[in-house]
Amino acid sequence: MSEKNLTTVIRDSLKYQEQESAKAVLGEMGSWLLIILGALAAALLLNTFIIVNAQVTSGSMEHTIMTGDRVIGLRVSYWFETPQRGDIVFFKNPDDESEIFVKRVIGLPGETVEIKGGVTYIDGVAIEESYLAEPARELDFGPYTVPEGCFFMMGDNRNNSSDSRYWVHTYVQESKILGKAYWIYYPRFESVE
Repeated sequence: MSEKNLTTVIRDSLKYQEQESAKAVLGEMGSWLLIILGALAAALLLNTFIIVNAQVTSGSMEHTIMTGDRVIGLRVSYWFETPQRGDIVFFKNPDDESEIFVKRVIGLPGETVEIKGGVTYIDGVAIEESYLAEPARELDFGPYTVPEGCFFMMGDNRNNSSDSRYWVHTYVQESKILGKAYWIYYPRFESVE
């Protein structure tokens, strides 16, 4: 074999190896791109259909949920059942739907809610609220008769909570409830129950 032919064979071999290396790099990059796109799609689907999360920006739920806590819950919680009194839920603010609020369900559809002397009454019977941050100020509100398909919400920090007692649109429609809150995941991990 002549030196010229040997040089051509070596050059062709090197070109082939470079092409194969480039294909391998592109294949690896394509694999990573697919993994990243798959992860983004899964996160989007989870956040849209399965989970709901929010950062609490006020002290309205203290001491159950503190200002700055990040809370996560499940949208699927109310696919087959309705919210119950005492549930902590995520919902669209009835006065500004661009905001997500986290509050406790107090009044159910058809019930009459009244606050007398800082004590909450449902259909004339005082309810036990061991989750309150402190005794509520002895103020009177209501009576409010909760319409069908709606709920009356209040924060656990009754003395510092913008809730159904103060909103222009007093009640939260069931269709505006995004899910039930279950866990604080930042800055600590714990149940909200």
